[in-house]
Amino acid sequence: MPDAGTLGKWIVVLGLGLVALGGLVWVVGRLGLPLGRLPGDINIRGDNFSLYFPCATAIIASIVLTVLLNLAARFLRR
Repeated sequence: MPDAGTLGKWIVVLGLGLVALGGLVWVVGRLGLPLGRLPGDINIRGDNFSLYFPCATAIIASIVLTVLLNLAARFLRR
């Protein structure tokens, strides 16, 4: 089990990451990018139900997060 200092640092890093993610979502929403409405996002509407699966948006988010996390890992190893 990590000591209190290490645990505190990880909590701060996690909090800053959440703030950055929230800011990114906010900026993307303000720019009017069509995330969630891309070709490849599945949207099925019936009489009594609707199904929405953002397939293309999830793939793009996965690629972006993979690149960012790899860059962060390289930066933190130095």
